[in-house]
Amino acid sequence: MNRWKIAFLGLVGLIIAGIVALVIFIESPGDSDPLPITERYSGNGSVLSVKASRDDLEGLANTYIGKAMKGEQLPVMMRIEDDVILHSELIAFSFKVPINMHFDPVVLADGNLLLKQTSMEIGPLDIPPETVLKLLRDSIKLPEWMVVRPKEEEIFINLAELPVSGNLHVRAKTLNLAEDDIVFEVTIPHE
Repeated sequence: MNRWKIAFLGLVGLIIAGIVALVIFIESPGDSDPLPITERYSGNGSVLSVKASRDDLEGLANTYIGKAMKGEQLPVMMRIEDDVILHSELIAFSFKVPINMHFDPVVLADGNLLLKQTSMEIGPLDIPPETVLKLLRDSIKLPEWMVVRPKEEEIFINLAELPVSGNLHVRAKTLNLAEDDIVFEVTIPHE
């Protein structure tokens, strides 16, 4: 065999190995970060119950996500309907593919939120949910108060880490989107 044939076969082998490595990387969900341990605020303070609508919650969530993701190339937007819809885009071979991930919100005992994935739409592609969450976690710098857990197909929203003005402490009390019953508790510490 001449050396050009060997070089060509070597190049073809490298390309095939690269494609196989890329597929393996995309298909492996990877390890999920553990949920952060948060404690309820136990200091003295005045507690206010704040009732909100789905539109209020959507606007508030998108404001905080937008502030935390300044300068990111790919947008992440949240829509609140009867469930929580996280919308983003995936760039694949120079094409933007829209992604809509649907979640059911769960209020945890400590007042934080857990978004459990129920379904997803990824343009015409059929990609497993944990793969899309892994790509979202690895390709977009999400706010530190959002923890993406691909293996569990969930997103943890740490309200204790939400950057609110002053020294306020926020926790979710009720989050029933179907009945538009959304209540948060805001604790204003006594000085």
